[in-house]
Amino acid sequence: MPTRAELPTSKQLLRSTLIAIVAAAAILVTIVLPAEYAIDPTGVGRALGLTEMGEIKTQLADEAEQDRLKDQQGAASPTVPGPRSSLTERIFAEFLVGSANAQNVQAARTDEISIVLKPGQGAEVKLSMVKGSKADFSWTVSGGVVNFDLHGDGGSQETSYDKGRSVSSDQGTITAAFDGNHGWFWRNRGTSDVTVTLKATGSYAEIKRMI
Repeated sequence: MPTRAELPTSKQLLRSTLIAIVAAAAILVTIVLPAEYAIDPTGVGRALGLTEMGEIKTQLADEAEQDRLKDQQGAASPTVPGPRSSLTERIFAEFLVGSANAQNVQAARTDEISIVLKPGQGAEVKLSMVKGSKADFSWTVSGGVVNFDLHGDGGSQETSYDKGRSVSSDQGTITAAFDGNHGWFWRNRGTSDVTVTLKATGSYAEIKRMI
């Protein structure tokens, strides 16, 4: 057991606490805020290349949210109430995913899809997957580059797997974090048409274009 003389004094503890608070605040201002939210009051984040990372994240998140809202607004019809139609489609989609989950097995399949994006246009393609299932993918851009957001949603859950800006290709493996739709959102920020070609192989029920 340490003696009383070996224990830190109240003054030393207070100083250590203040140092920890200052260090945490410095990390928050110079690293966390620039990298996650593109907020860089000191300029250190931009010097380290973290602010650009935050700008990419916030821009892609805003674009995906705007397109999601537009898609919801576009679903409304003068003759058929939009909310009821949207609810029916959602229930039907959840039923399909639930049925696949009940079987607990999704046969491996391979698909290829190509999408032409005009300047400023975005598109979203999703794979219907159950939790833990995997799908290998690769996609390339012909005629330019795109911004992308690889994410998943379903059952009131959302997750982001990867994001990028001015990218001409990508490949990897998606491991579904939960039952739902998992895939890509691309946007063409260039001045000419581009073609995105996606190839997917793995355990998923279907591949579908959402936007």
